[in-house]
Amino acid sequence: MNGRILVGGAIAVALASLAAVGFSGAPQVEVTDFATAPRATQPVYDARLSPASAAPVKEFRIPIRDATVEIAKTYKSWTFGGTVPGPVIRVREGDLVKIKLVNEASMPHSIDFHAARIPMNKAFRTILPKDSLSFEFTARDPGAYLVHCGTPPVLLHLMQGMYLPIIVDPKGGWSGKVDKEFVIVQSEFYVQGGDSALPGQADWKQALEREASYVVFNGRAFQYQEHPLQVDIGDRVRLFVVSAGPSFTSDFHIVGTVFDKVYPDGNPAHALSGVQTYAVPAGGGAVFETRFEKDGSGEGVYAFVTHAFADAAKGAVGLIRVGAPQVAAMAH
Repeated sequence: MNGRILVGGAIAVALASLAAVGFSGAPQVEVTDFATAPRATQPVYDARLSPASAAPVKEFRIPIRDATVEIAKTYKSWTFGGTVPGPVIRVREGDLVKIKLVNEASMPHSIDFHAARIPMNKAFRTILPKDSLSFEFTARDPGAYLVHCGTPPVLLHLMQGMYLPIIVDPKGGWSGKVDKEFVIVQSEFYVQGGDSALPGQADWKQALEREASYVVFNGRAFQYQEHPLQVDIGDRVRLFVVSAGPSFTSDFHIVGTVFDKVYPDGNPAHALSGVQTYAVPAGGGAVFETRFEKDGSGEGVYAFVTHAFADAAKGAVGLIRVGAPQVAAMAH
């Protein structure tokens, strides 16, 4: 166990004590099991982010599970870790990322890391129920990336909810300090039926015709209207936006402010400035920053949307609440 951190465990404390007295041993390893550390989804999917740890080796156990989730109605879904999206993976450029994928579901599945440079036949092959697969890669390319099931038909597995975001921070960090960070994953659902007695099912015909029933942020329609993201006056905010698709682009926009920076990729030197709306393609990701200054976009309520409003009308609308405005929420 030398050199390993069990998340939330006493070993992390012991290693910290050893480091304080100059101990040098095996590289520090952070271990996360998404079976025991799922992403909070009630009352909303928790969009808040914490910084990546300093551990140069990060291990993740990812269970594949069938699950019934709430997307606007109940829906019978396939998931990573039991939630849609699955839990967030956050690492740093240069980290060694170790993955153990465990198929606890009722049918074959796989996983595809857009952030990984690795032969797909080794790491992304389909595994049967009760089987597992382990692989590792070095996170060489910073940015906001999609992780999804790659088992054919990929369209079906994606529209069923099999995706999660991975954030790879640049080696020197993102330029400039921010006060709060959030992750937003846009996706579509194609649904037939669904009520409290019988969850909805996938509609393959609708998916082929790109006739989405819902377009959502972080797995549920309109959830951040009732429960806005909360920031303080003066905060600089960074949002990692990933479009899981399976078919639509996210034309990401915040009503009432302008993005000071948009990183189309993970290279801080490529940052765009003064951007009103930026398109994130299906299977892509980008990083957005804006400020909520007192004399500018200060106290108040701001909508974040996909500016393709036919899609926003189907659920891809949320709110950011800055400070404590008298109007706590509003529609857009």
